[in-house]
Amino acid sequence: MGRTAALRAVLAEAGFRRLYATRLVSAVADGSFQAALASYVLFNPERATTPAEAAAALTALALPYSLIGPFVGVFLDRWRRQRVLVIGNTVKAALVVGVAALVADRAENGAFLAVTIAALSVNRLFLAALSAALPHVVPENYLVTANAVATTSGTVATIIGAGIGGSLRLAAGTHALALGGVVAAAALGYLGSALVARRFAADELGPDVPLAVPMWHAVHAVLAGLAAAARHVAQRQRVASALAAISAHRFCYGMATLTIVLLERNYFAHENQAVRGLFGLGAVVGASGLGIVAAALVTPRVTRRIGTTRWVAAMLCAAGTAVAVFGLPFQRELLIAGAFVLGFSAQGMKICVDTIVQADVADNFRGRVFSGYDMLYNVTYVAAAAAAAAALPPSGKSDAVMSGLAAGYVLAGLSFAWFTRGAVVRERPMVGRQPERVAAQPPGNFQDAR
Repeated sequence: MGRTAALRAVLAEAGFRRLYATRLVSAVADGSFQAALASYVLFNPERATTPAEAAAALTALALPYSLIGPFVGVFLDRWRRQRVLVIGNTVKAALVVGVAALVADRAENGAFLAVTIAALSVNRLFLAALSAALPHVVPENYLVTANAVATTSGTVATIIGAGIGGSLRLAAGTHALALGGVVAAAALGYLGSALVARRFAADELGPDVPLAVPMWHAVHAVLAGLAAAARHVAQRQRVASALAAISAHRFCYGMATLTIVLLERNYFAHENQAVRGLFGLGAVVGASGLGIVAAALVTPRVTRRIGTTRWVAAMLCAAGTAVAVFGLPFQRELLIAGAFVLGFSAQGMKICVDTIVQADVADNFRGRVFSGYDMLYNVTYVAAAAAAAAALPPSGKSDAVMSGLAAGYVLAGLSFAWFTRGAVVRERPMVGRQPERVAAQPPGNFQDAR
């Protein structure tokens, strides 16, 4: 069946359309909330943003994915997923209103950080519930198409929401009460998503048979499973090399992200031009998004010719070259071009590493390996934020850091090519094949398209 016919078949499923709407409405709210939050923390015109503050903001975004990701299946295999979608959205709305109140009060203390992390943690459970529910609304032979449509559209909806949030932020001005109102507006989207999810029957999205094993035993089993997955990966050099490569990428990508945020806020925009810096960061995010879309279109075709391992090495070396060529001059226009290349290389790598893990890991280990992979993917990003906070000046302009990022990317690419030499596997299109289902696998983090 062709792609167009498969897409029509997926969209013809009423359950998929409801689940799809639940995702999209919530994703728009996510983008609006995160953009409003970022503008408040990072682009406050009343003061400059320090590297430590920028690192704390990035940590708040990534930490929930790092800590609770592997354990979400423990809850989703026991709780009705329809209730998770409804109650999760409602709780998110309440937490966002709490964040808005703190913003209106100009609070930037521990309470502000704790409520923000709580809201993002609930979102992690919500996203996992969407993935776990998908097989209940789409026939198995359409899962690949349904996943592609849902995740890509979710990313686009988040970007649209960020544009809405940024526009509202600019219209509201700098008054604290108005900024709080912009943050609170996202709560309406979460409540709308909850109303859509209420249209499902209580048991329609599973689990089919809730587990009766005590929760503590399940948590212990997750920890033991992660240890077993690590041993399994250690015996497969291509998988271990791929995970090491994407960890190196995430570390460099995280440092590059913090560098760009500080450059846009404190170097290009200067003291009283926070709005200009926000526009600059928006252009960088847009260029990166275009790179992500381009990689999704190009990577499957290229890897059928040269294989995933060569493409991973090429993407790392391309990212290093882009950092050197477009980053070291420290010019805004060049940074935007470099963001496109970094977005392209990040998505191209992610597709290939996912494929390598799916192909080389035994089926009975695959879910656990993906859980560990998800943790690794986000922990390295948090580590990068901490390293960047220590290494970067307040302006974000550092020739040493930028040169180190370029060298780190290239070194990672060459090392990966060396350790996987001879392992050239060409991908073939999925024609007439059933997709393999992986149980209890949390979805990726799509702030960089995962």
